[in-house]
Amino acid sequence: MSYLSRAWRAAAPLPAPWRSPRPFSSASGPTAKKSVPYQKTLQEEGPGGGEPSRPPPASAQVVVVGGGSLGCQTVYHLAKMGVSGVVLLERDRLTSGTTWHTAGLLWQMRPSDVEVELLAHTRDVVSRDLPEETGLHTGWVENGGLFIASNKQRLDEYKRLMSLGKVYGVESHVLSPSQTKDLYPLMNIDDLYGTLYVPKDGTMDPAGTCSTLARAATARGATIIENCPVTGIQVRTDDFGVKRVHAVETAHGTIQTPCVVNCAGAWARALGRLAGVHVPLVAMHHAYVVTERIEGIQNMPNVRDHDASVYLRLQGDALSVGGYESNPIFWEEVSEKFAFGLFDLDWDVFMQHIEGAVNRVPVLEKTGIKSTVCGPESFTADHKPLMGEAPEVRGFFLGCGFNSAGMMLGGGCGRELAHWIIHGRPEKDMYGYDIRQVTPSVPPGARFHHSLTDNNRWIRERSHESYAKNYSVVFPHDEPLAGRNVRKDPLHEELLQQGCVFQERHGWERPGWFNPGGAAPVLDYDYYGAYGHQRHRDYAYKRLLGDEYTFDFPPHHDIIKKECLTCRNALALFDMSYFGKFYLVGPDATKAADWLFSADVSKAPGSTVYTCMLNGRGGVESDLTVSRISPGAPGSALAPAFEGDGYYLAIGGAVAQQNWSHITTVLQDMKFQCQLLDCSEELGMMSIQGPLSRVVLQEMLDTDLSNEAFPFSTHKITTAAGCQVRAMRLSFVGEMGWELHVPRADCVKVYRAVMQAGARHGIANAGYRAIDSLSIEKGYRHWHADLRPDDTPLEAGLAFTCKLKSSIPFLGREAVEAQKAKGIFRRLVCFTTEEKVPMFGLEAVWRDGQVVGHIRRADFGFAIDKTIAYGYIRDPAGGPVSLDFVKNGTYELERMGVTFPARAHTKSPFDPDNKRVKGFY
Repeated sequence: MSYLSRAWRAAAPLPAPWRSPRPFSSASGPTAKKSVPYQKTLQEEGPGGGEPSRPPPASAQVVVVGGGSLGCQTVYHLAKMGVSGVVLLERDRLTSGTTWHTAGLLWQMRPSDVEVELLAHTRDVVSRDLPEETGLHTGWVENGGLFIASNKQRLDEYKRLMSLGKVYGVESHVLSPSQTKDLYPLMNIDDLYGTLYVPKDGTMDPAGTCSTLARAATARGATIIENCPVTGIQVRTDDFGVKRVHAVETAHGTIQTPCVVNCAGAWARALGRLAGVHVPLVAMHHAYVVTERIEGIQNMPNVRDHDASVYLRLQGDALSVGGYESNPIFWEEVSEKFAFGLFDLDWDVFMQHIEGAVNRVPVLEKTGIKSTVCGPESFTADHKPLMGEAPEVRGFFLGCGFNSAGMMLGGGCGRELAHWIIHGRPEKDMYGYDIRQVTPSVPPGARFHHSLTDNNRWIRERSHESYAKNYSVVFPHDEPLAGRNVRKDPLHEELLQQGCVFQERHGWERPGWFNPGGAAPVLDYDYYGAYGHQRHRDYAYKRLLGDEYTFDFPPHHDIIKKECLTCRNALALFDMSYFGKFYLVGPDATKAADWLFSADVSKAPGSTVYTCMLNGRGGVESDLTVSRISPGAPGSALAPAFEGDGYYLAIGGAVAQQNWSHITTVLQDMKFQCQLLDCSEELGMMSIQGPLSRVVLQEMLDTDLSNEAFPFSTHKITTAAGCQVRAMRLSFVGEMGWELHVPRADCVKVYRAVMQAGARHGIANAGYRAIDSLSIEKGYRHWHADLRPDDTPLEAGLAFTCKLKSSIPFLGREAVEAQKAKGIFRRLVCFTTEEKVPMFGLEAVWRDGQVVGHIRRADFGFAIDKTIAYGYIRDPAGGPVSLDFVKNGTYELERMGVTFPARAHTKSPFDPDNKRVKGFY
């Protein structure tokens, strides 16, 4: 028998090099047998001899590949939603890949409103729906969850979760160390700051859950075939050049189908290759150990000690102990034959969890290890799953890359994936999981650009950091250190030398804020010292990031204040070159624009319109500016040549891929004869904003900038510093200003000329942290913050972007008209607090003593000197949310369990009459 204390002392402190891991060998140190801690697995069930459990049908509506948590949940929800002809193919037996060895934990609290909803549905499925439908017990155990905080920052994070949980009815309690001891007598509380107790968290049994899902799905007509590996996927190109799924090939027959769902877990990458789809995930070893019996542990809650990077899962009268280490082993060669398999545990890697476990529950020091469980799991570069329809091949869906959370997210994600397949989009905002942001076959993107997903070094670096930081506090202004400096705009070096502290967004380095202390470059990734890498010393960028690891106002608050007030009182230059810049051109461009955009953009060349793009349910897929253009010269990125009509689309860089994918899908579905061209890399973009912007730019631009000659929402091709540019009179900060869209080669020249001309007027560089503050102060929306695919323009206060007074049909119009007739039952509201308290989103909104919603986005407004927060609210009585309802309530915002009086606004608290953007000061 091995003891945890003996294992700790005996293990050799030698890191396994990540390039040459030992996937099937044990390091020096104690050993224990390899087995999962469940009474039942599905390994011994089903037919033998390699024959399929039943012959494959000739055709199917949907073929799901992979019989783990996600595959079973997806088939179950497809069948429950009434889809006939659903087939699940499993190469071995259900759960045989990664699901069978999972720890099966379900925690209801996450720092994401959508994930809280997804987890709630999983819990409902395993604890209520399946038992009611089948009469079978899934193995759900509701023993509660306990989150350990060893410092104030960690407890603050848990308090944020508690406030969000109140919105969704998730019971939780902040406990003192002594209260924690009463709840969990075996726990060491000497170093505790506090804990968060969630009574209705619990654990799932993988075999019980998946077999019950299979039973319920087959009862509704689904077909589940085990021992039936997929050998090929047939893809055909239609008359419009679009690749579509045609059939799935197996060793036992071919199934014609228009839809394949890749739920193959660690094997998803290989399955994607069969269809020509890139699946950017990596496989790693992930481990836990199972202890011998522990007296007094029965009925204790599961424990997550994030600061020690360890979890303690109740396993009857024992514990499973695991976590996330800084030097995980990559599974370099994913074996097709690996089923119900476990690796030998590498104690050199696992040892770092032992100290934390023994410290938290001291009895473990003299407790035996019954077995080790080390199996493969799939991980992604941003620790989020890969879901949705792949842009490379229509009808090929993904449900994989769940970062060891496939069991607890399975129910929610299975339902969303089923809805996606049936209706073309999910019900909830699944943007953060959407594979369309990862594709290698389309232009620059929101989640990962193809230059990243084709880069094995980038995938490995980012996946490692995401894994190693899985238990880190989620701070509002954190940035990755891995996979940086991949995409730089033309002003990068210029701004770096002026103290720019960059943020990373989808491969791009974009300006965050400007440090008066000088340059703070991002260095090559050091793997936090793992795998023999030398950790960087005196790393200025990392030190500045660390200074902002707080839920209070960050140390650089006053620097960002100066950037904001310089913009409000004089002028500032914002480098926004990472924006997506697309052209929609061709004979059917106006037809496409009419259908795609909610506003009327079919105006004369020289006009620019702010608009939304909607989905069929009226949800906002994007907000952007669309400019009508005239044909230009062949080969010009600034003014391209084209036949027919043309539109120039400028889109926030964080959502450029989302826009590209949405537009492309609509063009394919509607068969419009036009092209979507990408010039994001070829053009830079500078925004000069503030009351003195006209004075400075008039010296440089070869055109009249008066209100009469150059009104708001117009654009012109003109000359700046001898270079041709497209000037647009727009603002995202609520000031008079112009954007200059400049060919890449001319960006530095134009930038220097603007800064020189503005020097005597007090011009300053400003970054996106300032934009965040200035834009919320003016009431401008941020897509995917206060504006998402599950929000409508009417709910978001953007009815003016919808051409409802015209007879022009547009995508989502019927849904918007129906909502207008029925009434608005949730509404985006602006709140301010008199007390200067930092808020970042997820705060609960109270109205007259009842929770009515939560904050989506918050920041500090320096011109009005108040905290500003935006959130959607509902009427608890179920009625419509009118402006009178908004005005007549008494509001409080709950931050970390403390409420602050708040005022609701029906107009922007800054410049509500919109005078400044029009040049009236």
